[in-house]
Amino acid sequence: MNALPIADTFASREPAELPSLHEASQPTLTNDRLALLLMGHAAFQYLHVSCELGLFELLVRRPALDRAEIKRELGLADRAMDILLLGTTSLGLLTKRDERYTVTPLITEIVENGQWKHFTDVVAFEHEIVSEGQRDLLGSLRSNTNEGIRRIPGEGNSLYRRLAENPRLQEVFYRYMRSWSELAHEHLAKINLGGARTLLDCGGGDAVNALALAAMHPELQVTILEIPEAAPYAAAAVAESPHSDRVSVHECDMFTADWPTGADCVLFAHQLVIWTLEENVTLLSKAYDALADGGQLVILNSMSHDEGDGPLFAALDSAYFASMPAEGGMIYSWAQHEQCLRAAGFTEMRRVSGDGWTPHGVIVATKRQRQAGPRP
Repeated sequence: MNALPIADTFASREPAELPSLHEASQPTLTNDRLALLLMGHAAFQYLHVSCELGLFELLVRRPALDRAEIKRELGLADRAMDILLLGTTSLGLLTKRDERYTVTPLITEIVENGQWKHFTDVVAFEHEIVSEGQRDLLGSLRSNTNEGIRRIPGEGNSLYRRLAENPRLQEVFYRYMRSWSELAHEHLAKINLGGARTLLDCGGGDAVNALALAAMHPELQVTILEIPEAAPYAAAAVAESPHSDRVSVHECDMFTADWPTGADCVLFAHQLVIWTLEENVTLLSKAYDALADGGQLVILNSMSHDEGDGPLFAALDSAYFASMPAEGGMIYSWAQHEQCLRAAGFTEMRRVSGDGWTPHGVIVATKRQRQAGPRP
């Protein structure tokens, strides 16, 4: 595949073709922001240890405790308590008033919305897997490949294949992916599948999205496409589900294997952020061929702004995709996904943006018969 045409197409698009979903704003570099950039690893560790110690849950359950009460509940020594409270208040995780501490409203909202386990699963994933690999971001950018994978023992050039040789890390990863997917299920629920009866879930992990869709749509038959190293996770989850009669697992390499054809819908959930744009065109073209005419393709993952200036969450997450999972990938913009869809033959697409603390978004494309002409 020639990578140049699609790259040139992105570069040549007119601004009018790139609708904005936000008002662009450039952050001001303050002393505090500079400190976060310089010692951001320490900022994350304050978040991590606070989650592990149960600090936030304690203060949501019992707001406005004083230092002595928190110290007694957490069982920390005086110096350790001073360090923890200094860090968490300076970072804005806690607020202090009249010698009493409360959790910042956003953390309280996450807890009260039932998303706290999802949040802490993401924190554990960042601590156990991501932080090590990102130490190789410089080399990864210079070589344009995932050099951080060397920090995960095993064979293969992708995180997903090496995890099979590291059961503890594999458990952390799939717990995180389940939580990250469940955070996005509100977006799945909003999608009109147009009466679809069959759906292919591409790279479906431990079946979290497939089973959710089966529960939402009682007539839907779902087939999960997953590599052999990960397929057993999906199969085990399906076997324990009340929807096992409508969800199945198809072991394959999506890039090289033939796909089942005639599907009414194809789902890429948290998948197209892993690969290069050229590889995404390959997958989307195979999806186009697998779809029945009039069928829908759904992309669900984090999105960055078309202008390339945020959101911050997407920018920081891209460092992980540069360093770890595979040899390409990042949090692409809406427009980049849409251009890949056009290159694969799709002409009708629409955006569904999210409004939560994660940068999730959805693009729904509809298949119409491909016009005659060369494929990229």
